[in-house]
Amino acid sequence: MSRPSSRSPSGRDGLPVTIVHACLREGRGGSPTAVVDEASAAGTGRPLTDEERRRVPALAGTSHAVFLSDGRGPVGGGDEPPAAPARFFTTEGELPACGHGTVAALAFLAARADHGEYRAGLRVSGRAVEGRAVPGAPTSFDVTFGTGPVRLREPTQEELALLLPLLGLPAAAGPGARVATLGRPRLLVPVTTRSALASLSPSPGPLAAACDRLGLLGCFVHSPGPTTARVAARMFAPSIGVTEDIVNVNSSACLAAHLLARHGTPRIDVDMGDALGRPSTVTAGARRGLAGLPVDVTGVAKLGQVLRLPR
Repeated sequence: MSRPSSRSPSGRDGLPVTIVHACLREGRGGSPTAVVDEASAAGTGRPLTDEERRRVPALAGTSHAVFLSDGRGPVGGGDEPPAAPARFFTTEGELPACGHGTVAALAFLAARADHGEYRAGLRVSGRAVEGRAVPGAPTSFDVTFGTGPVRLREPTQEELALLLPLLGLPAAAGPGARVATLGRPRLLVPVTTRSALASLSPSPGPLAAACDRLGLLGCFVHSPGPTTARVAARMFAPSIGVTEDIVNVNSSACLAAHLLARHGTPRIDVDMGDALGRPSTVTAGARRGLAGLPVDVTGVAKLGQVLRLPR
C-alpha cells in the first residue's frame, strides 16, 4: 500500500499528525481530521497536555482531532479485535465521542496494519466501539462501526422557542423536530427542501449560547432527498467550536434511528458538506434494540498528508 505524503512545516522534530479525509462522496470531499498516534508523539518529548491537544485542530487546519494512546492497538485475547484508547478534541475541548473521528481513526489503524480487511476496536469514554476497515482505492478504506443506542424524545417548547428563530426557521418546523442523544443530545430539525436547507446561515454566537443554556451539542437540520432513503443535512455546533460541521456521523446515526422509529426506514444515505465545498456522505442503518436504537454507520476514509506540527 502506498503511504501518505509528508511535509514538515515545523521541522523534523515536530508532532506527527496524519490528516484523514473522512466520509468522502464518490472519492471527493470528506472531513479532514487530524489523527495523532500518541505513542509516536512520545518520541518528540513529554506527553501531550490537553491544552496542546486543543491546539492541534487549528494548527492542522481541521475541525477535530483524534488522539490514539497506541496507534497500533493492543491485541485482545481470543477473538477480540485490537483496541486503542481514543480521545477526541476540538479547539473548545474534549468530546465524549466523534463519529467521523472514529471513521478516521479506524482507517488510520487499518493503514498501519497493512494486511487487507482490518477489524479493530476503540475505547471511547469507557466503552468499546468495534469496527472494520476494508481497503478500497489506494490509501482509502470503507469503514463501518456500530454506535451505541440512540435515545429519542420530543423537544420542549423552550428548546423550540430558543433555537428555531436562531436557525431562521418558522415555528411550523417544530412538530417534526426531535431531540436525539448519542453521547450528547442534539436537536434534529426537518426542512421541506434542499434549497431551504442551503439558505440557512445562523449566527454562531447566539446559537452557541442557546445550545449551552439547553445542554445541547447543536442543531442537525435535514431535508428530503431524491428518494426517501437519501437525505441532505447540515450540522451547526458552534458551542463546541464548530460553526458548521462538514460531516457529522453521530447525528446521521441519530437521524437514522428517528426515521426508523417514525417511518420504518431502516437505512439512509446522508449527504453533508456541500455548503462548505466538501461533499461528504454517511450511510446509516438502524435497528431496534433492548435499550434504544443502535445504528451501524459506514463512511469512506482516505489518508492524506502527514504534518509535523509545533508543540
